[in-house]
Amino acid sequence: MNYEFFIAKRIIKAKQYKSSVSATIIKIAIAAIAIGIVMMMVAIATGMGLQKTIQEKVAAFNGHIQITNFDNNDSEVSLMPLSIEQDFYPNFTQVEGIEHIQAVATKAGIIRTEKTFEGVLAKGVGTDYQWESFRDFLKEGRFPNVSEKRENREVLLSAYLARRLELQLGDTFKTLFLKEDTSEIPNERTFEIVGIYDSGFQKFDANVMIVDIRHIQRMNQWKNGEVGNFEVFLNDFDLIQDKESEIYNVIPPTLDTQSVISKFPFIFEWISLFDVNIFLIIGIIIIVGGINMITALLVLILDRTPMIGILKSLGSNDWSIRKVFLYNAAYLIGVGLLWGNLVGVGLLWGQHTFGWLKFPNPEQYHTAIIPVSIQLWQIAALNVGTLVLCVLMLVLPSYIITKISPVKAIKFQ
Repeated sequence: MNYEFFIAKRIIKAKQYKSSVSATIIKIAIAAIAIGIVMMMVAIATGMGLQKTIQEKVAAFNGHIQITNFDNNDSEVSLMPLSIEQDFYPNFTQVEGIEHIQAVATKAGIIRTEKTFEGVLAKGVGTDYQWESFRDFLKEGRFPNVSEKRENREVLLSAYLARRLELQLGDTFKTLFLKEDTSEIPNERTFEIVGIYDSGFQKFDANVMIVDIRHIQRMNQWKNGEVGNFEVFLNDFDLIQDKESEIYNVIPPTLDTQSVISKFPFIFEWISLFDVNIFLIIGIIIIVGGINMITALLVLILDRTPMIGILKSLGSNDWSIRKVFLYNAAYLIGVGLLWGNLVGVGLLWGQHTFGWLKFPNPEQYHTAIIPVSIQLWQIAALNVGTLVLCVLMLVLPSYIITKISPVKAIKFQ
């Protein structure tokens, strides 16, 4: 054990240290570090949580990557059919990291009731549809049963549309679907609401109704094995750009790929700004915490001026004495980090478990409960980074020790 660390340890354990003039200022500095680490953890967790929640919601309605005919790229409605007889379906084994692939089709229609009407985008799904992504959205009822031999009338309608149309679980309604030749009589279908969902994402809730894909196949006069497009789900959203290129290279040249990032650029440009806000908050808090620690360090030096004089008179060089106070400051920062981590992790766990805090305007953030998401490595990096940066900020102020004269310091006692 080097003697600088030994002296710093003795100072920390000394009773007069805890009851000295500087004790209050030191406690304030520790509290500032603790509050700072809590705020940084909250900033990261809420920013990452909101990004993840929005990504999951967009993917639930569209998949991470869509495989379509080139003719369908600019339309939400399935125009040209695709055969399900593809090498990549139903198991996409040519590319690693693909979790699931499903075939869907969409068709625009108008829901008509006795009092009002609403435009809707009917999304046809089959037995391969991954309902798990909609599990958290389901508010009432159940998912439509699309595994029966004959097409059924069951649909999953959003709470937004049900409220506007004054419909409830178990109600039936008529929907008109225009034909390619608009002069012809539209197709009319009667549906029954067996489930009501609420994703909180009004862009989709105001339009999407999930039905049996066989309705769309029949109205479009497609064969039983023809669909509108394929939705691909990945294991890791962060690899979406690379996986889109890999998928494009293995599918037939008549098909195209489109990721949800390119399909909804305004959404992902918006949530990418969260990263800037997170780094800005972290930077400001670290600077504020560092300034508080500088104040505490100067108070410690002032309080221990006689000790500095004695150490210098005994032959200690300036850097050794500075290290004593830097060790002491690092200990104080560590105490602040410890308390901050206990409080911060507790708050985040409580919010994740119970969802105490909610957005006052959930329609703007596409979710009612403030989501939190943080990983262990992020917490570790935040603690190490805060400790290192704060200690580095203290190196320059500790230079004041070199200006202290041993004779005057001892007389000061």
